[in-house]
Amino acid sequence: MKNFTALSDLNPFGEHLKGALALKKDHRKAATLGQGKTLGMLFFNPSLRTRLSTQKAGRLLGMEVVVMNFGSEGWQLEFGDGVVMDGGKAEHIKEAAAVLSQYCDVIAVRSFAELKNQAEDQADIVLNGFLKYAGVPIVNMESATGHPLQALADAMTIEEHKKRAQPKIVLTWAPHPRALPQAVPNSFVEMMQLMGGPTAIAHPKGYALNPELTRGIPIYHNQEEALEDADFVYVKNWSASSPYGAVLNTDPSWMVNLDKLGSAQMMHCLPVRRNVVVADDVLDSAQSLVLHQANNRTYSALYVLHQILQANHA
Repeated sequence: MKNFTALSDLNPFGEHLKGALALKKDHRKAATLGQGKTLGMLFFNPSLRTRLSTQKAGRLLGMEVVVMNFGSEGWQLEFGDGVVMDGGKAEHIKEAAAVLSQYCDVIAVRSFAELKNQAEDQADIVLNGFLKYAGVPIVNMESATGHPLQALADAMTIEEHKKRAQPKIVLTWAPHPRALPQAVPNSFVEMMQLMGGPTAIAHPKGYALNPELTRGIPIYHNQEEALEDADFVYVKNWSASSPYGAVLNTDPSWMVNLDKLGSAQMMHCLPVRRNVVVADDVLDSAQSLVLHQANNRTYSALYVLHQILQANHA
């Protein structure tokens, strides 16, 4: 595997999922795989779980890890070609990516959607800029359109906690006071398609996700109908599809509580706003898997870095 930018890079997904779970159980055998290698982690946006879990994963493999908060510590980058750089942007991605490739053996990038221009967000300018101009493997730590490290951790969590071979997995929108990107739900839907079995998506009108991703999955505007017979309920807010990036609905009746959840297990990527997105009675119950998901973030990153190091071993 040269780069990791989407779950589709793990093909066939089922075999890679088994591999990730196996490596989690016996990761010490790979403790020297990354010796003499440097992982550079670039953050254009805030992070807690992604930063610490990926940093820990690199160190578990024996890598040196360097972290840079580009938003506050780096020069503002220009990503356009042929631009006359007489404004506020001091460095071009061509030089920045090339220089970082001299310092790092793997570069991991985190850059959110700005939710202003849908075409620009869909183009994933930051991630694709590094893919184009870097000379080393690139790992997506959440881009404008996807968060595959989270989705792999979610798949691992489902596999570890499922009570039947083909559990019903439901993704439901929940209210939030701010406009949030669609990256996490996009990758979760991709994972749902790869896992197989019964699925459903629930959201208010106006919040449709990319139809190329959701093709074949039943879509509900009634949350209770979607949650019927669910084994896993993934709760997540995302902003509207039209007008793009808007907050059209803050209806508190979409918050998930134990009455709605029934016997299902609840998932969320964190951070979560208690009693807005998910009620206390769910988060404080044994049906909440959020801490298991967060723990698996280390092992999803570990597996991805392990695969990249093996593929590029010299």
